[in-house]
Amino acid sequence: MIRVINFANLKKLVVFSLILFFFGCTPGSSLTYYHDPNMDFAAIRSVAIMPFENLTREPNAAERVRDVFANSLLSTGAVYVIPLGEVARGIARAGILNPAVPSMEEIGKFAGIIRVDAVITGTVTEYGEVRSGNASANIISMNVQMIEVQALRIVWTASATKGGISIWDRLLGAGGKPMNEVTMKAVTDVLDKLFI
Repeated sequence: MIRVINFANLKKLVVFSLILFFFGCTPGSSLTYYHDPNMDFAAIRSVAIMPFENLTREPNAAERVRDVFANSLLSTGAVYVIPLGEVARGIARAGILNPAVPSMEEIGKFAGIIRVDAVITGTVTEYGEVRSGNASANIISMNVQMIEVQALRIVWTASATKGGISIWDRLLGAGGKPMNEVTMKAVTDVLDKLFI
């Protein structure tokens, strides 16, 4: 029995396979968020940014991301960002043992000392270089949340992942984008969801 190859179907299969390959190999990029529809964000005039929790192998990742986040939020001019040194003094006065994951009670006490409208906490879950074969690239994953201190409730959360190895990095052995560029992109995407 002789089989006849249908080149039209073979062509479709090859094109479909290439599409799956290219989209399956794109660098990581995701963003999810929650924005409380009942919250008047214009009422928030001052914000304190707590130290971020670090779940990565890079010892300074959380501190670096927090600095970029604080400076980016301050540069929007939308809110007054309490200086990080003042936040550290408030943490010490409130007696918060783990400022990266404070309880709502600790946030209430801290906010009374510092006198802020909202507190932002965050977590860095990935930060640094990833490798696949001869390709490498930088990646960042972060989560942040804003707690409105009067009612002690979460009014905004956002998570972003940026960077990773693209198909071009795999084919050419390229190194991806620099870490500061990947971090700025993730922070910008997160902050864009605060001011919607």
